[in-house]
Amino acid sequence: MSAACRAPRTAANLRRAAKLTVGAAVAALVLTACGNGGTSGGGNNTNFVSSTGGISTVEKAERHDAPTLTGKDLTGKPLSTDDYKGKVLVINIWGSWCSPCRLEAKYFAQVAKETKGKDVQFIGINTRDPKSGSAIAFEKDYGITYPSFYDPSGRLLLKYDKGILNPQGIPNTLVVDRDGKLAARSLKALNAKSLHELIDPVIAEK
Repeated sequence: MSAACRAPRTAANLRRAAKLTVGAAVAALVLTACGNGGTSGGGNNTNFVSSTGGISTVEKAERHDAPTLTGKDLTGKPLSTDDYKGKVLVINIWGSWCSPCRLEAKYFAQVAKETKGKDVQFIGINTRDPKSGSAIAFEKDYGITYPSFYDPSGRLLLKYDKGILNPQGIPNTLVVDRDGKLAARSLKALNAKSLHELIDPVIAEK
């Protein structure tokens, strides 16, 4: 085909191609775990030990840096994980359309309050909700007071490298230690007991 027959590589075309790539990647991620507990995963040499029930942990000396997440919250205000350096971060990936997310939401609200005085910060990543109003209503219904990124396209999820406790579905929960390193991951919906089991060992680290 001659050069004249090819579609011009305009800025609009490049942006459209990028959006399609991101959308396809996130759609695949969503389909992997929403609706079930999921299984542990990752590439070779990931240095994590998987326990039963979809929870994986990493020994402190083997952890990798968590990516910095920067964006806007559900109301349009700036939000960054850098604002909480030195704290244990509990990052929950959720959508108002996701049934397992609804099952675990009240427990996240409960445990966030229970750990508030222990240098712990809960943060959500709301994804695949086309309008933030649905997500805001979800948080109000379940008493969630901590901030969430509004990430309808799932771009923030692609910041996590494969094989390093990367999110693999929805809901997923990641725990970042006080040094900013990925310490644990859950691939299933959690109740208060299993959420404490995920985060308490990281809180106890000195």
